[in-house]
Amino acid sequence: MDSIYNSVIEALIFASDDPIPPSDIITAIKALDGPDTEITEEDVENSVDELNRKYEQNGNAFTILKIAHGFIHATKPDHSKYVGYLSTEKTKRKLSQAALETLAIIAYKQPLTKPELESIRGVNSDYTLNTLLEKNLVTISGRAETVGRPLLYVTTDEFLKYFGLRTINDLPKPREIEEIMKDEDFLEQKRRIMMSGMEEKAEAELEEETQNELEMDSELQSESEMNDEDQIE
Repeated sequence: MDSIYNSVIEALIFASDDPIPPSDIITAIKALDGPDTEITEEDVENSVDELNRKYEQNGNAFTILKIAHGFIHATKPDHSKYVGYLSTEKTKRKLSQAALETLAIIAYKQPLTKPELESIRGVNSDYTLNTLLEKNLVTISGRAETVGRPLLYVTTDEFLKYFGLRTINDLPKPREIEEIMKDEDFLEQKRRIMMSGMEEKAEAELEEETQNELEMDSELQSESEMNDEDQIE
């Protein structure tokens, strides 16, 4: 592969909003430079490794991640806690505890039917599943070969992108999760998310209380106006 394609590959990854597969990079190059252009997926992988070495040597704040079967530019893991601080209030696109719990079960048990999911969670999961389907974090992969042929649910590439995974095999193992749960950075991030959630809950309650007070004032005003009209008559 010609070394000029290193910068082309870098540009294609940089310009992509989503992880771009090596096959798409090759397609773009061959579409413009001809189908006979000698470039393989291994060449793309080697080019990405070379670019990352250059970024590391230059002390750049970013790198190229290999996630969701593709490549994407991202800030380095060393800076994640600083970047995460700015986006804490988003709290993972406002996914609820129930949604995260459902996602975890599907991710580790997929393909999984709704009855199987609910037997593990112990509660109805209609609303949570619909939310995850709308966010394209899970999808329907087919039907189980059991009585009633229930739908099978699996995670999507959007799920991989969302959690920064290259493949589903990159999910932490149970014993690794125990270690993560004890990590100081994780505990601090969890504390911030919980505090953010408490603040949002308090704001929602205050907003609801204010709305109720406004409605009561409106009702009282209407009653007062009706009483005035009755006195005039």
